[in-house]
Amino acid sequence: MAMTSLERAEAAEHAMSQELDRIVVKSVIYTSGERDPREPLPPQQAQGKLYMMGPDPRLPRMPDKPTLFDFFKYRFGPSQHVMQSARLAKKNGVSEKIVLACLLHDISVLGFIRGDHGYWGAQLVEPYVDEEVSWAIRHHQVLRFFPDESFGYKYPDSYIRLFGKDYQPEPHLQEAYRRAREHKWYESSRQITVNDLYSFDPSVKVELEEFTDVVGRHFKQPKEGLGFDQSSSSHMWRTMNHPSKYL
Repeated sequence: MAMTSLERAEAAEHAMSQELDRIVVKSVIYTSGERDPREPLPPQQAQGKLYMMGPDPRLPRMPDKPTLFDFFKYRFGPSQHVMQSARLAKKNGVSEKIVLACLLHDISVLGFIRGDHGYWGAQLVEPYVDEEVSWAIRHHQVLRFFPDESFGYKYPDSYIRLFGKDYQPEPHLQEAYRRAREHKWYESSRQITVNDLYSFDPSVKVELEEFTDVVGRHFKQPKEGLGFDQSSSSHMWRTMNHPSKYL
């Protein structure tokens, strides 16, 4: 019987993991949906191996004291979209803080998780940026579902293709939007959506180093390295650094 694409992917991953010196066990959220999370995991055949508790040799080795740019280079997925967004924001004359917000607005999608990515992204950067920046990142996800003609922002055609023409944001998102509209930093978050919508051009190439000065001035890089500075989001950066640790 021919294997499904999921079975082929799992077989390839199993073959790869067999070459490791340590056993890799995926977290529940990693497999939920592909398998029922209520079901017990199949027993691991240890065969004298230890479990993964450090760097995964299948991934590029991160520096001992990783910077934001190290995560862009070694852990995040393709990031041209956020860099295009930041360049466009800069061209449109917004403040450097909002340029930084545009650069960071989708890092949860790039390196961590998609669902509620605005909230996760804000938590990732909260200890290291101005409060306005994290607030804007948190709420851009909600604002993208709601047009605002005063800013020239309409509901994305791509959302109709992705979610269907009848999709309606859930009640909690509608309430979050209502609250955001009344907030003093509404415009800051709306600026992310304005510079987000038109930043998917495959013909445009932006280099990360273009934002070295902006990041240097507005991102508080910890001397211990992201993930090792005991901040409220250090554990999230450590998870991206070592995503296959057993505990």
